[in-house]
Amino acid sequence: MHHHSFTTRPIAAAVSLALLTIGSAWAQSTAAEASKDGMNFDQIVVTGTSTAKSKMKQSVSVSTLSAEQMEKTGATSAAELLRAIPGVRSESSGGEGNANITVRGVPLSAGGSRYVQLQEDGLPLVLFGDVSFGTADQFLRADFNVDRLEVIRGGSASTLATNSPGGIVNFISKTGAEAGGSAALTAGLQQRQTRLDVDYGGSLGPRTTFHIGGFQRTGEGARAAGFNTENGGQIRANVTQQLDNGYIRFSVKSLEDRTPTLLPVPVTVSNGQINAINGIDPRTAFFITPSLPTDRSLNHDGGFTTSNTRDGLRIQSNAFGFEGMLKLGDGWTLDEKFRRSSNSGRFIGLFPADNGNNGKNAFFTATLFNTSLDDFGNTFNDIKVSKAFDAGMGKVTAVAGVFTGVQTIAQTWYWNQYNMTMNGTNAQVVNAVGAPSSAPVTAGFDTWGGCCARTWDVQYNQTAPYLALTVDAGALIVDASVRSDNQKASGYTLSSNATTKSWDATSQKNVNYDVSHNSYSLGANYTINRDLSLFARSSDGVAFSADRLLYGNPLDGSVPIALNQIQQQEAGVKWRSGGFSLFSTLFSARTTESNYEATTQKFTANKYSSSGLELEAVWNVGDFRIAGGTTWTNAKITDSNDASTVGKKPRRQADFVYQLAPSVSFDSLELGAALVGTGDSYGDDANTITMAGFTTVNAFANYRINAKTQLSLRVNNLFNTLGYTEIEGDGHAARAVNGRSASVQLKYMF
Repeated sequence: MHHHSFTTRPIAAAVSLALLTIGSAWAQSTAAEASKDGMNFDQIVVTGTSTAKSKMKQSVSVSTLSAEQMEKTGATSAAELLRAIPGVRSESSGGEGNANITVRGVPLSAGGSRYVQLQEDGLPLVLFGDVSFGTADQFLRADFNVDRLEVIRGGSASTLATNSPGGIVNFISKTGAEAGGSAALTAGLQQRQTRLDVDYGGSLGPRTTFHIGGFQRTGEGARAAGFNTENGGQIRANVTQQLDNGYIRFSVKSLEDRTPTLLPVPVTVSNGQINAINGIDPRTAFFITPSLPTDRSLNHDGGFTTSNTRDGLRIQSNAFGFEGMLKLGDGWTLDEKFRRSSNSGRFIGLFPADNGNNGKNAFFTATLFNTSLDDFGNTFNDIKVSKAFDAGMGKVTAVAGVFTGVQTIAQTWYWNQYNMTMNGTNAQVVNAVGAPSSAPVTAGFDTWGGCCARTWDVQYNQTAPYLALTVDAGALIVDASVRSDNQKASGYTLSSNATTKSWDATSQKNVNYDVSHNSYSLGANYTINRDLSLFARSSDGVAFSADRLLYGNPLDGSVPIALNQIQQQEAGVKWRSGGFSLFSTLFSARTTESNYEATTQKFTANKYSSSGLELEAVWNVGDFRIAGGTTWTNAKITDSNDASTVGKKPRRQADFVYQLAPSVSFDSLELGAALVGTGDSYGDDANTITMAGFTTVNAFANYRINAKTQLSLRVNNLFNTLGYTEIEGDGHAARAVNGRSASVQLKYMF
């Protein structure tokens, strides 16, 4: 197996595709070029902004993907979609959930999306994006219900949402405003996968619309397992009633899904380079095996539960929501969003505790992360009033709002360890001495010194009033906003007692603290003409921690609570001409944070700085389209409790990443690809392990059989590239992107 550090093969393929098709595209009429705005600069932005203005007039860096564009990325999960967005780093190699997401050199020192909030229709899925084994993307499925995706990087995300100073990712649903629907049947060509997607929307009356959709799937997933690791689906629906002075909308969601958990695999490191172990291909290795059908773990109530190891990432989420907008007269407007969600599940995956030996068959010790998501339920509400009025300086819009949220985080960890061997795709649990293969070598009470047999139940109450003021003086629009985030946490944690084999009442630690932070954002946008504008912004924001605080100092309010803070500046230009559109942003960020890692059991307290350039562009020429972006980032650790890392590059932060998506249409046939590339980065903060740069290519071919029927072929990781996305600091285990997979889809639109 070989690393691909910007190999010429995928890049040459993209260039060849572009050169092959551009000649054909130029030969076609370009009269419609001026009307093609590939970046939708005139589209109204509703995410992370205080006034509804077009992208050209907003002083934020924002990217949008339509439902059609999302399909063409070939993404297999919501997090993988984000790899198509410049400035966003989404390590989506963990499967359907558990992705690591950040922006613009802001560090990924922990899993999840600490500084980026994932939303559905303007409200967060989970209050915190980086909860261990319970990241926000686990409760999200991007299917035919999604109308478009809006992604804000930096900007007013610091003040117009909670725990989102890095940015906001908002999946916006269809509402039936455009009548119609579709049904699609997708089948895997290499692995057994079958998926049915259906959606439909339209009118229920003169002023009432609805939309309903969902999916159901079953199969063994992107990695060969020999049994079904995927099983489940989702259904979502909403009804909208238009009023004389606004609208009201009700929505429901039911998600019950089971997907495989993809964790790091054993590797070795020599001369700073990552090497695969004989018998283990990081692109395809999957350790859940019929030789380990069940696992016995301590549950929250102190008894023992037997789990099916095939459950992998199992999520149950049921939600009810309401939103509305009312124009109250005299320039006043009321906006309301509410959602109540019941969330729970289980996270099961085998994580290498060491890299064993490197003989014919790989042999290693595996820790089974058996984590119960006992309760992740939440209730969120965002209500605001706005007043628009004329002033001598121009039109002024004032907004006053308050976000309230209640988030429960109750988890139980109990991690047994097993000896394993693997040769190719044949993973086996090896019998412990005198024990059956299903018996652990180390019981969860003793794994890693007994650190990780624990349970907790903590509730977080968030109140965040905010104010925003926008002055529209024609060509110049200036906006300022402030937010006061106040959080109260209450609950408890318990550790286990290996002697009594239950929870130790004497270990109970009570959680009872308050923490707050005031954030601000100030921006301006100057429109030179309808096709060119400039903007600049300065912001300060915060992301509170949740479970990652539960290991350290007392949380009874007797000591200060650590914050994760980002200060940012940015300036950019938006320009279009004919069929070409460009969005360019210079950025600078300074981050202060603390963290705890379960796998290394280490605390870190670091400061970081990053600066760079973010480019996003789209070019339409006839039936040829090429969209792309690149981000150059210069990042370093400026302070740390580990002095040896000061001046080093943050882990997994490449200087250069890019996205490229060419496509061309020939009557009924459309061909395209989505390339995502990254340069070299370091796998550890000490900069001793190099993760080689790589490029993955997803390709598609759509053939329109008739006006309503389409046949599609999609190939993910076309060249079967081996690319590592993360590695443990000691180099014993690393996670890679999936190998090549292909699927065919038949879609009918009605």
